[in-house]
Amino acid sequence: MKKIVILGAGESGVGAALLARAKGFEVFVSDAAELGQPRREMLLESGIDFEEGGHSPEKLYAAHMVIKSPGIPFGLPLVQALLKRGIPVEDELEFGFTFSKGKMIAITGTNGKTTTTLLTYHLLKSAGLDVGLAGNVGKSWAGQLVNEDHDWWVVEVSSFQIEGFRTIKPKIAIILNITPDHLDRYNYKIKEYARTKFRLLDQMDQKDHFIYFQGSPLVQQQVENMESSMQVHPVSLQQTESSDYLSSDKLNVKAGNHTLQFPIEEIVLKGDHNYINSLCAIKAALLAGAEVEGIRKGLKTFKNAAHRMELVLEVDGVSYINDSKGTNVDATAFALQAYSSPMVWIAGGVDKGNDYEPIKPMVQGRVHTLICLGKNNQKLKDSFSGVIPEILETTEVVQAVAWAQNKSNPGDIVLLSPACASFDLFKNYEDRGEQFKAAVLALTENTEG
Repeated sequence: MKKIVILGAGESGVGAALLARAKGFEVFVSDAAELGQPRREMLLESGIDFEEGGHSPEKLYAAHMVIKSPGIPFGLPLVQALLKRGIPVEDELEFGFTFSKGKMIAITGTNGKTTTTLLTYHLLKSAGLDVGLAGNVGKSWAGQLVNEDHDWWVVEVSSFQIEGFRTIKPKIAIILNITPDHLDRYNYKIKEYARTKFRLLDQMDQKDHFIYFQGSPLVQQQVENMESSMQVHPVSLQQTESSDYLSSDKLNVKAGNHTLQFPIEEIVLKGDHNYINSLCAIKAALLAGAEVEGIRKGLKTFKNAAHRMELVLEVDGVSYINDSKGTNVDATAFALQAYSSPMVWIAGGVDKGNDYEPIKPMVQGRVHTLICLGKNNQKLKDSFSGVIPEILETTEVVQAVAWAQNKSNPGDIVLLSPACASFDLFKNYEDRGEQFKAAVLALTENTEG
């Protein structure tokens, strides 16, 4: 019996372990940290042997194959030692691909990939297709394949996951944009990061489809240097000869010899970046065979994931928006551009080498108050001093929301879009967003009291 070792017992690792067990492999799970009780119980109930709090090299070296967590880089000495011994190391998605007969729609990009993945899935579902959701959003693909397969799988993939791809061949691939992020993983070289994203296309051929946003310079540069026989479908914010595009009030998507039009007033998602996401999702759904009326219905009924430009509440004529997932400058730029109202902006956290220069024109004359929420706010304060009239700072969410209420007027937007990681004050961006939402909801309780 072949032995598979799972390196890392997160969502993807446990899912891979369950699938490997179901397929008759001997399975051992190894995690450097302690396992949470739910995952520990899941492995015990499935009869899967595991260790936690460290790795036993002799057990790993006995494997026929290792499936690692995407968060573990290939450059890690332990992974390099496995490879030198001739032990294959791959990703959970690569392992799952082996056992699925479904066609894959794979979606990546620095920003917007979760929204686009969820929307594409929703459009296919609304059109009546047999479709599953997996990857960097939702449940482990491998874990789902223990019990069910689908005709189509919509899969969000990160650059970390793509590193482990060997044979994955999407039927449809989408690359939304590439901007600086995770560069510590890629020797601080943006081109290396971009090349990793484009490895998603390596196995695709003339029967497959590639959708991309023309307005992302790094994506366009990679496309121009690309040698492939894939069918290529650009999308754009302006009309070009070959692209699907946004006009003043419609999304225009080519379908055969004619162009379909989708009025933006009927689309739930707003803002140029979400129109790009929608163009890509509509195109993918059409290529997958979804009926147009099902797509139109899906565009009207879609609900985005939490913490992504999420309207929490309107209090006294002021809209409170939770964009805690805006963890880099480009993501925050999208959020700032989506609203035209006067604004209180809540930002800050762990700076990732941010350059705030590109968003200064977006805030000037629109953001009247910046509330810095973080332990070290100096860079934010220095960057926007003289640009934003009033700058405050705090380490308390409740204080930030109270100040925002005090400084805003009817018709204003209060936007939490930090442009920074959350780990100085919060467990993760979800924790930050949930605390913000709780503080906003408490405003109505105080008012009612």
